[in-house]
Amino acid sequence: MSIFKRIFKVGQAEAHAVINKIEDPIRMTEQGIRDLKKDLQQAMTSLAEVKGMAIRTRRDADNKKKLVADYERKAMTLLQKMQNGELDPAEAERLATDALNLKEQYSAETVHLSQEAERHEQMANQLQANVNKIKSTITTYENDMITLKARAKTAAATKKINEQIAKVDSSGTIAMLEKMRARVEEDESLASAYGEMASVDKSVDEEINAALSGASAPTTSQSLLELKKKMGITSD
Repeated sequence: MSIFKRIFKVGQAEAHAVINKIEDPIRMTEQGIRDLKKDLQQAMTSLAEVKGMAIRTRRDADNKKKLVADYERKAMTLLQKMQNGELDPAEAERLATDALNLKEQYSAETVHLSQEAERHEQMANQLQANVNKIKSTITTYENDMITLKARAKTAAATKKINEQIAKVDSSGTIAMLEKMRARVEEDESLASAYGEMASVDKSVDEEINAALSGASAPTTSQSLLELKKKMGITSD
């Protein structure tokens, strides 16, 4: 295996490792978000119920408190009528005493209901804090999910590229290039040979045509004799 291929085999293995490390947190985060959303739904239901109880209890306490004030007012009215001679003193005192007894009863109920309402309100505040915490955690997890998925996408793309590069056989590519180079050089040699053959054929054709026309190129010695004869120079 070539160095080039080994390098990208290593890169491919590292990409696999990165993806394997990322996939588990993604699945865990998705499950965590689903679980938290279920918890949030349950917490919201409980919060609504407790808030409803707190509202009803506080309303009942307020109503009892109004009755306390009302019976105290009635007892005072009965005593005023006794004082004005409008009611028999014994009857007025009996009725006033009954009114005061009811006042004490409703007063005790008011205290009890107020305490219950306060406990419900405290519980509602705790549930509200839990709801807010769950919502914040879900938001954090969902943001983490976006980051993890982006990392997974990048790792997958890197893996694909490394796989493609790892499949490239550098030695085979070089061998193919050498074959192409040899083929080109062979074609160039053949072209040169055909050119030389064309030049030789042309020279033969010229000689044949010269012979057929009866004309022959003068040799160097003949030309020299003619020049001497013209100049009146005789050969020894």
